[in-house]
Amino acid sequence: MPELREPDLPRTAKQRPRALRTGWTTGTCASAAARAAALHLVTGEPQPWVEVALPSGRRVTFAVERSARLRPGRTEAVVVKDAGDDPDVTHGSLLTATVSWRDEPGIELHGGIGVGVVTRPGLGLEVGGPAINPVPRAMISQAVGEVVDVAVRGVDVTISVPDGEKRARKTTNARLGILGGISILGTTGIVRPFSTASWRASVEQAVSVAAAQNVPAVVLCTGGRTEKGAMELLPGLPEVCFVEVGDFTGAALRRAVEHGMGRVVFVGMVGKLTKLASGVLMTHYTRSKVDTAVLADVTRAVGGPEPVAEEVAVANTARHAYELWDAAGLLPSAGEELCRRVVEVLERFTDRRITAEAALVDFTGRAVIARHSGGGSDGGGLLP
Repeated sequence: MPELREPDLPRTAKQRPRALRTGWTTGTCASAAARAAALHLVTGEPQPWVEVALPSGRRVTFAVERSARLRPGRTEAVVVKDAGDDPDVTHGSLLTATVSWRDEPGIELHGGIGVGVVTRPGLGLEVGGPAINPVPRAMISQAVGEVVDVAVRGVDVTISVPDGEKRARKTTNARLGILGGISILGTTGIVRPFSTASWRASVEQAVSVAAAQNVPAVVLCTGGRTEKGAMELLPGLPEVCFVEVGDFTGAALRRAVEHGMGRVVFVGMVGKLTKLASGVLMTHYTRSKVDTAVLADVTRAVGGPEPVAEEVAVANTARHAYELWDAAGLLPSAGEELCRRVVEVLERFTDRRITAEAALVDFTGRAVIARHSGGGSDGGGLLP
């Protein structure tokens, strides 16, 4: 039975006297640079401003720091990363896109200097390819595709960050097997400022608001994707039930207990669930890490072969362990056991005053892989 732990907040936690300013992800800035370079390539003129679409459909405008014609058929543009009030190591980076014509139709996306190369599995990206996540890839393709009819004419797009390798030393990239630079990230295109104290307060407030509505349960979700997925999975619950809890599960549970709430549902992906199953109730990456030994123990508990358990024990990430379970046909049973352990931790943390339910979702956040209901019940939970 794991020891329950709720580590202190990072030093970046501070109350601020003013509203925090949002910023833009590296993916959004890369897409803006790519559009600027593509426009320069097509029109022959540098563009001082460009407009790009966020995944939500909202369009935003960026200043172009620099745009140049490198040679006939090849241009380069730079957009400066603005992370707003978030303490992001990539703030001020020069997101650089080089665009050139290619012989065949379509877009070929490449990683240049300062963009990391994926060297290990478990990240959802091709090993050996650039660390440019799926949403930024789509944003870059859309930004360029609005300028060039890629069904007729092809372009090569290379994203680079001149000081990316140096900045990456302040990240966990090397530990995850992303070498040589930063990752091009983002799921919404927007950086929401990381003030942990204010985020924790907002989580506690959201639970209080839900309790005031006499809802049957509060649904704690680790992020935007899982929250959206949880809403689709539980359409009968009012929107006020759903709380994007981030790293502050412990704070949310305490507030739920204070208000006498009887049931909590936790919906998350494998990484956060693993930390919770390990007894960690404040899961920020600077204060806890995924313990793959727990996942190896889960593998053995469901009768997984020892060679698979040993592979899981040295997995690069929780996602890598998830993929190993899937390949071995263990994902449903291992996922259920992981959820059972999470439920046990959540109920212990609240001295059994709350009945917990946990669901493991896939990396879209929308498909339930496994679930477990606590409180001594055999099924009968809220999740399908």
